[in-house]
Amino acid sequence: MTAPEVSTVNANGLSFCVETRGNPEGEPVIFIMGLAAQMTLWPETLLDAYAHAGYRVIRFDNRDIGLSSHLRESLTGHPLAIMARHRLGLPVTGPYSLYDMAADVQSLMAALGINSAHVVGVSMGGMIAQLLAATRPRQVRSLMLIMTSTNSPRLPLPKPNLIVRLAGIGAKGHDEASVVARGTDFWRAIQSPAYPVSDVLVRERLTRDFRRSYHPAGILRQTRAILATGSLSSLTRRIEVPTTIVHGNADPLVRPAAAKQLKHLLPHARLELVDGMGHDLPEPLLPQFAQWGMAMDAHPGVLR
Repeated sequence: MTAPEVSTVNANGLSFCVETRGNPEGEPVIFIMGLAAQMTLWPETLLDAYAHAGYRVIRFDNRDIGLSSHLRESLTGHPLAIMARHRLGLPVTGPYSLYDMAADVQSLMAALGINSAHVVGVSMGGMIAQLLAATRPRQVRSLMLIMTSTNSPRLPLPKPNLIVRLAGIGAKGHDEASVVARGTDFWRAIQSPAYPVSDVLVRERLTRDFRRSYHPAGILRQTRAILATGSLSSLTRRIEVPTTIVHGNADPLVRPAAAKQLKHLLPHARLELVDGMGHDLPEPLLPQFAQWGMAMDAHPGVLR
């Protein structure tokens, strides 16, 4: 098994920070991160589980976050008004959409010489993964959708105390201390009640990520991309690849109803509703996540 290697890969007219580890000849598995999160939020325990099983493990910073390309387009419209348009099923415009971000993944795969891969997506990354599997089925060997949704405006809203935070309203201070304090407060609100993480560990991670990259304008553009994409339901129902849906029954951000809708649209999928899990990736659950993901592959780690 090779040690993690970080490189810059040009794809879809942008540059992406990409990390690979594991067996270079193994079956590729691509991890797609969610809104506002750098690739560093993927837990090492989960990545190493796949690497030790013989997979070629790939994670990357999405556009507008981390060390990948930062775009410059400005946004118009009040964030809450834009959210309201989405809830009403009205069109929303933005500099790019999740379709563009799915094209990023497809282009990255081509740049890395990958014809098809297992795909693991979390939250917004799960929406991108759905688009990839629905529109490029031959490029997706299996799909693991973690705490994500179809982005349908009919789904339950996040808890009220999270909506204003998602819109970025009232955020004051962009120095390290302010950003870390704000992030810690948000993390307390979304983390798994059955698997709490100490504020000390949360602050350490947030501090590392702040020092690696801090790009709030990109987070707002990613949020707009989700709203501009609209519902994925009609595309999601086309997915035929082996799929596992993992969701916490205590998720305050993407409510459990989203997982149930995914299961309804994908009757062949395996649904795992996890007691006490919120909108995070609890360390004690990661070995089980890896088992669920690798169970979809009859020949783990072997290049076909």
